[in-house]
Amino acid sequence: MAKDARESGAAPDPVQDMARQGKKLSRDFGWLAFLGALLVIGGLVGLVHTAAATLTSMLLFGWLLLIGGVVGLLQAVQSRGTGYFWLAAVVAALNIAAGVVVIRHPEGSAEALTMFAALLFLTGGLFRLVGSVVVRGPQFGWTLFQGAFGLLLGLLVLFDWPHSSLYVLGVFFSLTLLFDGLGLIAIGVGGRRIVSMVTPEPVTPDHQEKNEPNQSNN
Repeated sequence: MAKDARESGAAPDPVQDMARQGKKLSRDFGWLAFLGALLVIGGLVGLVHTAAATLTSMLLFGWLLLIGGVVGLLQAVQSRGTGYFWLAAVVAALNIAAGVVVIRHPEGSAEALTMFAALLFLTGGLFRLVGSVVVRGPQFGWTLFQGAFGLLLGLLVLFDWPHSSLYVLGVFFSLTLLFDGLGLIAIGVGGRRIVSMVTPEPVTPDHQEKNEPNQSNN
């Protein structure tokens, strides 16, 4: 209809244009919600099959390192003659090497990363625990709980290592997919609802014909 109006030289109908844009925007929000549903399903499947989720996360991590290293190496080659060329080349080479190692040995890489995560939990929980006791700020109770929880989680992962490497990373990866998917679903559904509230209903030719006799009678 807007195309016919442009061809005839008449001004386009703003209501029809807004309705068309609202329909397109609502469709985009629908695809966003659909992507969120896929992520939620992937997260739930990963929580059931944690070992497979761990290997999947390691392979994705390895490919990200490899691709990032190749891109960084290409950028370093393009920046030949600059002061940071060698630094960029070394960092890119390290990323490529790390990506190859992770892809070729995902189980061993998962064990190493699980150990690293356990040490992070331990040190972070210990610092929060000691800091909350020493400072005793307004968030003393919450900081104390966070420190104790991090310390306990690190000890649990460390005591069950290397068996914990089969499920720790997979659980974190699956939970990330789950919460990201729920967030996308909330954005998609809420966006579609808001668009439907602010988008006017398009005026159909039948509705115009019904209104024209009423206007002529008045």
